[in-house]
Amino acid sequence: MAAPALEAVDVTRSYQLDGVRVDALRGVSLTIESGDYAAVVGPSGSGKSTLMHLLGGLDRPTTGVLRVGGRDIASLSEDELAQVRNATIGFVFQSFQLLGRTSAVDNVAMPLVYRGVRRAERRRRAGEALERVGMGHRLDHRPAQLSGGEQQRVAIARALVGDPQVLLADEPTGNLDTRTGEEVMALLEELNRNQGVAVVIVTHDLDVAARAHRQIRVRDGRLEPTPAPTPTPDPTSPAKQHPGRPTERHLAGEVVGRGGACS
Repeated sequence: MAAPALEAVDVTRSYQLDGVRVDALRGVSLTIESGDYAAVVGPSGSGKSTLMHLLGGLDRPTTGVLRVGGRDIASLSEDELAQVRNATIGFVFQSFQLLGRTSAVDNVAMPLVYRGVRRAERRRRAGEALERVGMGHRLDHRPAQLSGGEQQRVAIARALVGDPQVLLADEPTGNLDTRTGEEVMALLEELNRNQGVAVVIVTHDLDVAARAHRQIRVRDGRLEPTPAPTPTPDPTSPAKQHPGRPTERHLAGEVVGRGGACS
């Protein structure tokens, strides 16, 4: 049985700010499986961003166990962690984080530089990734020559070029208008559905969060409990039938994961 793409077990993260201890995460346990589609939601200061940084291998927990690609990051050196992160996780940021003087294809190829892939092969793979997100006609354009939605597509291609198990997206629609944001979400969902890439979105937007298969609700550094599902009545049961009236149906409650982090 394959290991989860990401796994946190009773993870905490504390900081010292001006001599004061801040507990950003307090005993969070969470699993992201291959092909998962989850949204991390919560108010500002709840711990969402801290959780994302930990899941992305950008930080280490104070206590607890965090596994990325099945490997406990506590046992890894910084170089080893960077290699695991590069091979397992793709990142998409609200502000795109593209190199302004670099073409789309070379922006997308950047993660492959750290794998030692030769230039010609990097550009070939980057071109294929841009084709996957509908940007094959913009290979040589710089970010300033692209719209916000196009820049985010380039950023998604960069996240995908190394064939990661998980794509972590931090407010991916935050800098986009409604129509463009809808297009970006549809693209992420297509990649999740058709290519099996696990997608984890950190967002304040409840409409965006509602699209995910499950929501991981964070408050005060802890995961909120999962609401119990509302049972769906059997429409064929005689006790539930009312002559002359349609049978009332109740939607099952949303499945909510467990997790925690500071925004």
